[in-house]
Amino acid sequence: MLKVGLTGGIGAGKSEVSRLLVERGAVLIDSDRISREVVEPGTPGLAAVVEEFGPGILTVEGTLDRPALGTLVFADDERRAALNAIVHPLVGARAAELERAAPEDAVVVHDVPLLTENGLAPFYDLVVVVDAAAETQLDRLVRLRGMTESDARARMAAQATREERRAVADLIVDNDGSREALVSRVDAVWDELVRRAAAAR
Repeated sequence: MLKVGLTGGIGAGKSEVSRLLVERGAVLIDSDRISREVVEPGTPGLAAVVEEFGPGILTVEGTLDRPALGTLVFADDERRAALNAIVHPLVGARAAELERAAPEDAVVVHDVPLLTENGLAPFYDLVVVVDAAAETQLDRLVRLRGMTESDARARMAAQATREERRAVADLIVDNDGSREALVSRVDAVWDELVRRAAAAR
């Protein structure tokens, strides 16, 4: 098994790269998806979040009100750390469980948005960083996701810098161009991952 950490700044195109890798045969473990699963209604994760932050972070249906929680933690490092202390261990345990279920010869891609920020690079056999210029990220966030420019810039500023992400990368997928160019780069990365997985057996 080859354990790959996949990361990239918001708007860099990481989700598209993960989709392309799955099409080529990768087993995807998506940290964002798991982080939603572990705080679904009825889970110990949601109970712990409510205990920490109060019932005001629930919708009337009893689900997690992400915007309300985001407002509490986005600008407060201590509150964000408290949330992470609840959610991150649950995400890690579920990711490990999914990894154990993968075939022995699999290329397992862990899609981890905050890989760089949380110092997780050493936990993978190699790290793939999807990289784009800040102007490209900003354009995508405003044009494709409907964010205001100030919101987009705030989200980008809250993440690791482009240089910090590139510093932990074993392989970099530049994504400033066309989708066709991206597909070609992902093909090359996939060939390299398959080669490394075979060499590790």
